[in-house]
Amino acid sequence: MTGIIHLLPDAVANQIAAGEVIQRPASAVKELLENAIDAGATNIQLIIRDAGKTLIQVVDDGCGMSAVDARLCFERHATSKIRSAQDLFAIRTLGFRGEALASIAAIAQVELRTRRHEDELGTRVIIEGSEVKDQQPVQCQAGSSFSIKNLFFNVPARRAFLKSDPVEMRHIIEEFQRVALVYPQIQLSLHSNGRVIYNLLKGNSRQRIVQLMGNPLNQKIIPVEEKTQLVNIKGFVSKPEHSRKIRGEQFLFANGRYVRIAYFQHAIEAAYEGLIPPNNYPSYFIYLEVDPARIDVNIHPTKTEVKFIDEQTIYGILKAAVRKAIGQVSLANQLEFDVIPSFDIPEPKPGQSIRLPEIKVNPDYNPFTTDYNTRKLSDSRNQAQWEQLYKSSQPVSKPEIEKPTLPLSLSSDESDTKSEKPFIQITLKYILTSVKSGLMIIDIEKAWERIYYDEIIHALGKRGMPSQQLLFPYNLHFSEAEAELITQMKPLLTQMGFTIDNLSYNTFVIQGIPQGMAAADIQHTIEHIIHTVINQGDAELADLRLPVARSLATLLAARQLRNLNQSEMRSLTDKLFSSSMPSVSPTGKNIVRILNEEELGQLFKYHLNA
Repeated sequence: MTGIIHLLPDAVANQIAAGEVIQRPASAVKELLENAIDAGATNIQLIIRDAGKTLIQVVDDGCGMSAVDARLCFERHATSKIRSAQDLFAIRTLGFRGEALASIAAIAQVELRTRRHEDELGTRVIIEGSEVKDQQPVQCQAGSSFSIKNLFFNVPARRAFLKSDPVEMRHIIEEFQRVALVYPQIQLSLHSNGRVIYNLLKGNSRQRIVQLMGNPLNQKIIPVEEKTQLVNIKGFVSKPEHSRKIRGEQFLFANGRYVRIAYFQHAIEAAYEGLIPPNNYPSYFIYLEVDPARIDVNIHPTKTEVKFIDEQTIYGILKAAVRKAIGQVSLANQLEFDVIPSFDIPEPKPGQSIRLPEIKVNPDYNPFTTDYNTRKLSDSRNQAQWEQLYKSSQPVSKPEIEKPTLPLSLSSDESDTKSEKPFIQITLKYILTSVKSGLMIIDIEKAWERIYYDEIIHALGKRGMPSQQLLFPYNLHFSEAEAELITQMKPLLTQMGFTIDNLSYNTFVIQGIPQGMAAADIQHTIEHIIHTVINQGDAELADLRLPVARSLATLLAARQLRNLNQSEMRSLTDKLFSSSMPSVSPTGKNIVRILNEEELGQLFKYHLNA
């Protein structure tokens, strides 16, 4: 009987590995940028075409490779970063597994041009689907240039699952930002379809953050720094008054690599407890430096999830460091030590005599004289006249006319047809009214959510929602990734009543907003919509209609919490019960609750223990 276990061909094994390492064009971008940094590059160019589906090219001025290394780097588990298992406990480089280039070469058409600085000629290697098509010496610049063409060309199923260009480009920008934020000493540029998105010059961390996220952020962030034997913490966090509804500008790095650690994210946000509104989030750019032996970066193929040995202790240190930075800035804002009050006192001229201040009093003043009493009486008469004038201006109340009582033979159903049931509003949140089966309670805010949601969905199916033009246009600035998202959503936002145009790539001007929305809510509304869409992951434009409609309906409903008169409460109830689902809000919560006679009776039952 022949054996049933056999070794997979290298091409198949590499394609399987590619499924873990290269999930989308942004994954290839991350691996190539990290390789360029490990090669000691000081200038890196990233060139993208069709959101990476047609071309991903990374050009660097790093150390370059010899002809042998240029061929060997595409072999699986070929690496220059580690040589023994002990090296895994002292990793300082971004890459070390030796899987990235082999995985990319298995699912794309790759061209590598590379030359070491001491060599006169470089090497060109062409690979398609793990098969070497050509290798020969060429003239090229020192460093390396990787061109990844037609990603997933031989895995059509994977290529079919790629999202639209705006979605994929947003992921590429996010990966570019994560690398650029850690290495401000490296000049980086990003080009997409011939357009320059970023051209980042060398500088310090704060300059790099501002270059990436926009100049307005410079005034919103404060430095954080704490050095201990266990961990060194540096970076920046936003001032409490500049918290946002979205988590977009949150970056955590460990030993020079971007990581996702929910535990540490909670530590940073916990430092803002009591300082920012609920459901708001701070921006932060935090860099952690720990002993490589006390961190494991080899637990995930993309290396974005790492494990700390002393994570509980680091949690406390991180929270205290952020809280300390916030406290120092708050104290500095309150204590203006540099501001010295000035007194405008003219200097005396030479020979001028100085006059002492004098206090003048009227020796004849007597508060009990006739003039004073007359003035007091006059003031009281004026007060009486004002009170009489005020009373005369008030409307005369008519005596209440007692309504005739209904005959005893008249049933409750017949009384409903003769008179309308009254409504009662409890605080700003609930409406109460009686119905045949008992007492009906309506949640006002959730009722408006349902009404607005139905109106928005109905309008999106036709010409769109009506828009109200702003007297003064409103400018909004976003990061590049958020700007890509806004650009993707522009047609949908226009249908929803927003008139939005580009001032620059990541700055937009709002000239019109949906009817019923206040101009003061523009920033909050757009950020809330972005947050909603980000939580949806990689949803396409057609899939964003429902979550965006829910988001806008929620925000518009919050504006309706006010005191209502009888006609307004009746109108709201009529609109609610004319909607598609009057009992459930768009977020799946109950709108209406009816307490029957038995349930009402239970509220008044009590027992006294003897």
